[in-house]
Amino acid sequence: MFTASRSWLVDVYSPAFPGISLRLPECKLAHNSPERNGLHSANSVVMMNTMKPITLYDVARLAGVSYQTVSRVINQGAHVSVRTRDKVMAAMAELHYIPNRGAQQLAGKRTRTLGLLTADLALHAPSQIAAAVKSRAGQVGVSVIISMLEQHDDAACRVALQELLAQRVEGLVVNVPLDDERAIMLAELAQPVPALFLDVSETAPVNSLIFDAGQGARLGVSHLLAEGHQRIALLGGPASSVSARARLSGWKSALEAAHLAPYGCEHGDWSAASGYEKGHQLLAVSPLPQAILVANDQMALGVIRACTEKGVRVPGDISVVGYDDTADSAWYSPPLTTVRQAFRDAGERSVDWLLAQQADPAECPLQMRLPVTLIERNSTSPATRAEVSGENLARQLHELAQLAAQLDRRN
Repeated sequence: MFTASRSWLVDVYSPAFPGISLRLPECKLAHNSPERNGLHSANSVVMMNTMKPITLYDVARLAGVSYQTVSRVINQGAHVSVRTRDKVMAAMAELHYIPNRGAQQLAGKRTRTLGLLTADLALHAPSQIAAAVKSRAGQVGVSVIISMLEQHDDAACRVALQELLAQRVEGLVVNVPLDDERAIMLAELAQPVPALFLDVSETAPVNSLIFDAGQGARLGVSHLLAEGHQRIALLGGPASSVSARARLSGWKSALEAAHLAPYGCEHGDWSAASGYEKGHQLLAVSPLPQAILVANDQMALGVIRACTEKGVRVPGDISVVGYDDTADSAWYSPPLTTVRQAFRDAGERSVDWLLAQQADPAECPLQMRLPVTLIERNSTSPATRAEVSGENLARQLHELAQLAAQLDRRN
């Protein structure tokens, strides 16, 4: 039985009613109650004063184990049975107990943590890589602290990096577009913490894991040339982006090797809106381009919308090739032919490499290139249709009218 002691409000948690808490006057247990003696039946009640935080001892009391056992479960220690571990985890969930990682670190219990310095997560590639980094790190019991940059100037990069280092991260993934000098500056600032860069040039003398932009460019150009296209326009990303510059340079080199020049070139900001705007500009010529290479799938969506508004059929009148292979690109109308970059693979490899540095630090900078693949869908087709300019069409119609007049006179 219970006797009231004071008018303080307390939370009452019962294993018989999981997920339900009641607000009652604080009580103390009678001296002869089984709960007072540490015995917990299925309907036992554990009472916590809301003026105090839930502690490890409260979890131990509810689970019917020692606080040392709870500590071993929290720290993933050995010599804990599955049944006991499940009891402790259930008690933690019922009490809404969250381990204090800061206190664990102060007590000498090391929590492995990585830092991710990333570009705007509203963009497809950074968000996919961030998700892969978090997922892979979670699989091996490692925490990830994310710092997102909307501005990529030196000051913003320095501040964000120093904030991550202040959290005592043991490795850094840097997915921000950086030229060689700025990448070197951040790598030196991070030392001795290893840093891996995902958006730098092939020449940057830092640890890097990047996709092969040259291969991606060649795949797109070769596909369009094989379809018989000659007038190929380019829609690149922002000039400030290292990867956008690499794709544009690769396209131009591949066209030059085929003795062709770009049939128009514009720059967007990665968004579908910019693809729509720049698409209209690329279509404002006569004759039209036979194909457009676009630096990412989101801008390609905008290009297709611009074509539709102008009555230009994709792929009947023009072919469009994207870049990235987002999850939505297969559902465009028409489904988009694009260059696939395996973002999940990049994120997972980044985590694996950084964790491996703790055991065997690399003496020379890692410079890994990930392959890309062409995914052929329905936004491209062979250039087999006879193309007729406006002037040729008018001339042919005039000739047909003269022939018809001659036939009428004979009749």
